[in-house]
Amino acid sequence: MSLAVEELAGANLKLTLLDGGSYTACSHRWIAWPDLSNRTLPENMETLPSTNHFDASARTWDCDPVKRARALAVAEGIRSLVPITPHMHALEYGCGTGLLSFALQPHLGHISLVDSSAGMLAVLEEKITANRITNMHPRQLDLVTDPLPAERHDLIYTLMTCHHIKDTTGLLRNLHALLASPGYLCIADLDAEDGSFHGQGFDGHNGFDRGALAACAESVGFRDIRFTTVFRMIKGEGSDSTEYPIFLMVARK
Repeated sequence: MSLAVEELAGANLKLTLLDGGSYTACSHRWIAWPDLSNRTLPENMETLPSTNHFDASARTWDCDPVKRARALAVAEGIRSLVPITPHMHALEYGCGTGLLSFALQPHLGHISLVDSSAGMLAVLEEKITANRITNMHPRQLDLVTDPLPAERHDLIYTLMTCHHIKDTTGLLRNLHALLASPGYLCIADLDAEDGSFHGQGFDGHNGFDRGALAACAESVGFRDIRFTTVFRMIKGEGSDSTEYPIFLMVARK
């Protein structure tokens, strides 16, 4: 099931299926969103590591309805392509405030959420507490630079994270190591673009060529690699607008 944002009205997100039809979701039916826009982050935030753009954006991250709609669309894509069960142990890498995991949480047994941003994790912990959720467990961790944890997972997923990491092969190799066998990897990210999505000064990837990413994943041991378009973001207005498709890659170990 592929979706794109058609209309954002209040708490309701009206999404258009790319293959026809529509779907309307009330955000409060899949998570009670705490109002964090005017709430200060922990007093010791200045002393916490990784105080960066993501730390600074954490308080208002969930206020963007496009980010919420995107997470919902990716969650629907994962559920349509992966045989998820309540017994699965999952890992979200680059979880941010947990938008994607909150959409998948009712369908999974245990979710580890890892991110390098202390600010994002502080907001995530508040949301978990506010919703009295017991199967989501956040942890500050960078899978590129930190030692890999010992736990293995049935499902690993990540949303709009991989294009920030220069060493794609190294990341995929680590994600493969963290998967149980059999296991599933789901990556949602930008298709290759001209650099206008982030603009000047961005030192990550300008999206990914699907064939090149599939070859990279295959080289570290993944198989049965599939792609689908799950979302489309639009920046700008009118004749100055640009569409950025978001793909979902699903691979097996």
